[in-house]
Amino acid sequence: MVTMSAAAETKRSVVAELEGALLRDAATFPYFMLVAFEASGLPRFAALLALWPLLWAVEAVLGRGDLALRAAAFVATAGVPRAEVEAVARAVLPKFMADDVDPAAWAAFGACGGRRVVVTRMPRVMVERFAREHLGAHEVVGCDLEYSRLRRSTGVVRGGGERAVADRVRALFADGHRPDVGIARSESATRSFLPFCKRQLRPPFCEDGEDVPAAGQPKCPPFRPVIFHDGRLVCRPTPLMSLVILLWLPLGVLVAFVRIAVGISVPIQIIPRIAPYFGGAVVVHGTPPPAVSADGGGGSAPSGVLFVCTHRTLMDPVVLATVLGRRVAAVTYSISRLSEILSPIPTVRLTRDRDVDAAQMRAELSRGDVAVCPEGTTCREPFLLRFSALFAELSDRIVPVAMNYRVGLFHPTTARGWKAMDPIFFFMNPRPVYEVTFLNQLPAEETCAAGKSAVDVANYVQRILAAKLGFECTSFTRKDKYRVLAGNDGIVNVKPAAAADPAPWQRRLKEVLGFLLH
Repeated sequence: MVTMSAAAETKRSVVAELEGALLRDAATFPYFMLVAFEASGLPRFAALLALWPLLWAVEAVLGRGDLALRAAAFVATAGVPRAEVEAVARAVLPKFMADDVDPAAWAAFGACGGRRVVVTRMPRVMVERFAREHLGAHEVVGCDLEYSRLRRSTGVVRGGGERAVADRVRALFADGHRPDVGIARSESATRSFLPFCKRQLRPPFCEDGEDVPAAGQPKCPPFRPVIFHDGRLVCRPTPLMSLVILLWLPLGVLVAFVRIAVGISVPIQIIPRIAPYFGGAVVVHGTPPPAVSADGGGGSAPSGVLFVCTHRTLMDPVVLATVLGRRVAAVTYSISRLSEILSPIPTVRLTRDRDVDAAQMRAELSRGDVAVCPEGTTCREPFLLRFSALFAELSDRIVPVAMNYRVGLFHPTTARGWKAMDPIFFFMNPRPVYEVTFLNQLPAEETCAAGKSAVDVANYVQRILAAKLGFECTSFTRKDKYRVLAGNDGIVNVKPAAAADPAPWQRRLKEVLGFLLH
């Protein structure tokens, strides 16, 4: 009897409203602000914010929420290439939506194993990726953006009214089987699709335990987290937060310039001491290993320490070098030329040719310490990507370093944007904080010298770093990240280059900046 009940439970169909039901906040304005900022830029972001009082009056005073939404969609998307709108919907919006999911509504929605339909007031292009990939929806019902023959958005929204939503939901269930469960909060949903559902759920969704699965019935599957996401904004751009961002930007640019200029003009050893005076902080845990003597213990063995770091931003090796107070070469793949110029430490460009890269890293290890980030790309969430095993073959002096950071307004990493702006956005934050945790050097029995394979060593280092940070290990790679965020494999054309200290003209540029500061 329990089995039959469970089977019936898994086949239940559900129709749920997104804004205000599956998502706690019913406001759509922050998502249009995200599209305006990430797909078009600051002027459109400011224009939409300036229009917000009028949009609020139209919705709250006149009761024309549909008109306010259409106006916001027009300002946010008119003239924007279709590919940009879709890229923002794929790479940026899901993170903010996932952070706003109502656990009780998701429990009721996720426990239904039949057809799942999500109804939204926003254009479907903004919601479909999140609804299908993270909510497990089969269909998304909402309005559609119109595009010109040049594949640019006209800003005009087609469909999406109460009548159109009701007709679309009925068409999806035209086989005579009405939806078993309807989840909604707004009055428009109550008038459109909710009466068509057999069982109607309104907040609170778990009142008196009514919607909690009983013993023997299937429970809600775990919510699929957003591991990869892009975009520069950290906080949800509500009207108030958007105003804060606009007011801070001019000052933030000035602060970033001062911080960068000071950082490249003073000795690297004193940066952690002066960072608090410029609004930042470097927090160090553990004991940094001492420098290894030049002979490295004799013979042709590498003389440097190989620091294996988690990859959070391109600042990881620079912060490591400032904490150590000595030269550390950074192994890089796709940083910009501007970042190389501003870097106070030497950089080694990888080529994705295993033999060439191994030779370059061995040569650099023979000269001193090397910092490598075997994930191959950054990850913002508390997950570690799969570690490349190449580093384990190069040295037995392996010191794992757990890197992490905290920022308040802007993300200092991007997959789609201009990577040269990464350090600038990092230093534009009011109080950027870096945490560096040194773990003990790997014992000899955990290295390739003891007969372990390079893959086993890499997996072991990944596990101990994840445990230290409280992160979760994954098997995702750089290719997986860029396929999700940028629609490509993340491969760049890199010419082989010998490892070297900053060029003379780069050192001269730093000297000039230092002179101007003093």
